[in-house]
Amino acid sequence: MNYFAHGMRFVDRPYYMVGTALPDLMAVVDRRARLRIKNVAPFVSEEPTIEAELASGIKQHLDDDHWFHSTQGFLEISTDMSILFRQIFTHDETARVGFLGHIVTELLLDRVLIEQNPGLIDEYYAAFSEIDPLQTEIATNKMTTKETDKLKLWLAQFSKEAFLRDYLDSQRMLVRLNQVMNRVKLQPLPVETITVLNTGRKIVEKRLSDLLPPEHF
Repeated sequence: MNYFAHGMRFVDRPYYMVGTALPDLMAVVDRRARLRIKNVAPFVSEEPTIEAELASGIKQHLDDDHWFHSTQGFLEISTDMSILFRQIFTHDETARVGFLGHIVTELLLDRVLIEQNPGLIDEYYAAFSEIDPLQTEIATNKMTTKETDKLKLWLAQFSKEAFLRDYLDSQRMLVRLNQVMNRVKLQPLPVETITVLNTGRKIVEKRLSDLLPPEHF
């Protein structure tokens, strides 16, 4: 699951919602500052504090990823996406088509959910703008494997840039996807990827309930 899928149900609880974004966001901010359940669990409680809400959101993210990546829908759709990417990279055995199948399935899931819930992306970013970046960084540092002073700046940038909106257009999604490729030091994806994204969107939309079973989501 990606940012919107993780957080869309919790827009009425800004710090909880931001907590659902933190495990993925910290991987961008500082890969050495990990959020592991053993460090997060002691802060989870029903108390309406910033720490408790963030910790509960982080735990929600980790729990959701556990069942999501085990669903038959995710396994099948990410494989379908990998096959589509293999058709683009027919003569490149080094292409990370498994990685691409995984990440693109998650990005396309966000796209479909944003499309099917008009206005909710606005509520998502409005909730993000309600939190205090510095207090969020201080609370998060109590749970990470290593402290960071970069999170507060990334939180402000995340809200300002609003890159999830770009997922609604395949060409703009490709730009964002290539930013990921650059960050993980992989080759940029060609323009043919747009066809894969358009095809994949239809697959994800058709099998949405297989990706997000009602007993879990």
